[in-house]
Amino acid sequence: MSADDPRAALRERLRELDDLQHASRVLGWDQQVAMPAAGTAARGRAGGTVERLAHERLTDPELGSLLDAAEAAGEDPGVIRAVRRDHERARRVPGELVAEIAQAAADAQPVWQKARETSDFALFAPALKRNLELRRRVAACFPEAAHPYDALLDQFEPEMTTAEVRSVFDRLQAGLRPLIAAIAGKPLPDPLGGVYPVDAQRTLSLEIGRTIGFDDESWRLDVSTHPFSQKVGPGDVRVTTRYDEADPLSGLLSTLHEVGHGLYEFQVDPALAGTTADTGTSLGIHESQSRLWENQVGRSRAFWAHWYPRAQELFGDALAGVDLDAFLRAVNVVRPSLIRVEADEVTYAMHIVLRFELEVAMLEGSLEVDDLPAAWNARMSELLGVDVPDDAHGVLQDIHWSFGELGYFPTYALGSIISAQLWEAAGAAIPDLEGAISRGDAAPLRAWLGENVHRHGRTRTTDEILRATTGGPLDPDPLVRYLTTKFGALYGLVPS
Repeated sequence: MSADDPRAALRERLRELDDLQHASRVLGWDQQVAMPAAGTAARGRAGGTVERLAHERLTDPELGSLLDAAEAAGEDPGVIRAVRRDHERARRVPGELVAEIAQAAADAQPVWQKARETSDFALFAPALKRNLELRRRVAACFPEAAHPYDALLDQFEPEMTTAEVRSVFDRLQAGLRPLIAAIAGKPLPDPLGGVYPVDAQRTLSLEIGRTIGFDDESWRLDVSTHPFSQKVGPGDVRVTTRYDEADPLSGLLSTLHEVGHGLYEFQVDPALAGTTADTGTSLGIHESQSRLWENQVGRSRAFWAHWYPRAQELFGDALAGVDLDAFLRAVNVVRPSLIRVEADEVTYAMHIVLRFELEVAMLEGSLEVDDLPAAWNARMSELLGVDVPDDAHGVLQDIHWSFGELGYFPTYALGSIISAQLWEAAGAAIPDLEGAISRGDAAPLRAWLGENVHRHGRTRTTDEILRATTGGPLDPDPLVRYLTTKFGALYGLVPS
């Protein structure tokens, strides 16, 4: 490739953008995992500067010219499409606004943490109002959108609209409500008791993570208030979790979830490194990877047929008198709960429906921020029959609004839907998939996901991946089928 090849010039420019994103990711990871609280103000300025520089490089008209020239010279069409979308979207949003958003997010996170610790929404409300106003300004940059929420949703789930999310969520609720009602009449299984030391939880989590794809040379596992995964760059994947000594599953399933996220970008085609297209194509697809490993794999009988003896060995007396069937019932208990990240597979989507509805209402102005806790509590009662005791267990439980990430929450339920679609497709394509999992062999599933989903990065859209792997578009029916079959058997609603 000659020095004046426009493809080389484009790759050089994209490498600079990727380096700035690399720096931003390190700053973000450090703030949530290691940074002292007193560093917030300086970190906010530093993050804002990095975001501003990245925005300037991304919106530079020269990048548009390079994209045109590189496309004509035969650059990967998927890379061109992904970067052009970023370029054209970024040009609509002023750099000053981007920097304000970064600063507001850095300022709001410690306020949210304090508000959550003290269960005081009023403490967080001013920060949320600021983030909401900034997101309204972003939405105003896209006046052609049918709904202002579309502009925010599109950042996380490209090409998806508010109307489409409503339609999919309506279908999902229609399928899940009868199942939730039927299970509600059944007795709950006995809960797991005992104490589960954090060191033992971490040991089991790492052993399982390594079979899935966690690589000690390229990954690290830490603890944070809100678990997350972050690929900083090639060969550098950071995941965090949190542990509860009264619950052996919270840390393990959280780790499985985050390793699923990390594995996605870890398996992107190395040829895409430095192009900014070596990340997940959408947060719905991203979430499908974490939900698949956490739920379809991590809560299955096949999985625990292999791993339960090791869990009993590590946790000793706590599981000594619990057989596999009793353990599986406890792993898969269906009980409406306050906390989204602790919700069971069946009721989880209702938490997302609630957040989606409230976000849309706040953005439209039909719900004031000061009225959010009351609206939250009322909708939790309607959707899940749960009474919220305080703000910490209600409106303050998630970190996302401290970042101003309106438009993000729907991707969690979209990810659950996609995970079921991909699970059906993988089961049809991989001979004896459950047999491999029951032997502790995750390699066939990891390889199938790598080939059909991961390696493409952002060079394929969500719809293209779904149609290539499942033969159709986004569809909640496979998730309803999966949940009805699995929990119908567990709760005696259908023949096992």
